[in-house]
Amino acid sequence: MLYQESAFDPTPNMKTPVDLFRRGYELLVSGANVLQSPFLLLLRIYFFWQLFQTGQGKLAHIGKISDYFASLGIPLPTLNAYMAGATETFGSVLLIIGLASRLTAIPITVVMAVAYLTADLEAVTGIFSDPDKFVKADPFPFLISALIVLVFGPGKFSIDALIKWLDGSRRNLPKRSLRFGAPVTPTEAEPQH
Repeated sequence: MLYQESAFDPTPNMKTPVDLFRRGYELLVSGANVLQSPFLLLLRIYFFWQLFQTGQGKLAHIGKISDYFASLGIPLPTLNAYMAGATETFGSVLLIIGLASRLTAIPITVVMAVAYLTADLEAVTGIFSDPDKFVKADPFPFLISALIVLVFGPGKFSIDALIKWLDGSRRNLPKRSLRFGAPVTPTEAEPQH
C-alpha cells in the first residue's frame, strides 16, 4: 500500500480556518446582496425627495432664483433657472419611482456639477486640500446619489426592474401568444423536439 490513512489527515468534514473564513465571507456577500435593492430604494426616496422639494422651490420662486443665477454669472438666468428647477423636480420623481433611472441620473448629475462649478467653485478647487468643504457643499448628496443610481441602477424595487421582468416573461411566451393577447394552448406551450 502506497498511501495509508492516519488520524492526522484532513478529511472533507474538517474545516480549516481558511474554509471558515471563506464561508463567512460568502455569507457576508449574500447578506449584502440581499440588502442592495432596499438600500437603493431608501437612497432614491430620501435624497431625491429632498431634491424634488428643492426643485419645486426653484420653480415657485423663479424670479429670486433667476436673480441669484444672474449674480453667479450664469448666462440666460431665467431659462437656466427653469431648466434646473424642472430637472430637479421631474427628474427626482422619475428617480424616486425608478423609471428611466440611469438616463435620468445623467441630467441630475450635470445640474449638480454646474451647481458645484458656479455656486461652490471654492469647494471644487480645494477638493484635495480641504475635502470636507467639498463633501459639505449643498450639491454633494444629490450628486453622489445620482452617480450611485447611474452606476448601479435603481435596484429591484423600481419600475425599471418591473419593466425588465415583464419584458423577460413576455420573451418566454410562444410567438402566437404575443399577438393581440392570443391564448396559449397547452400544445403550443410545450417545446417541439
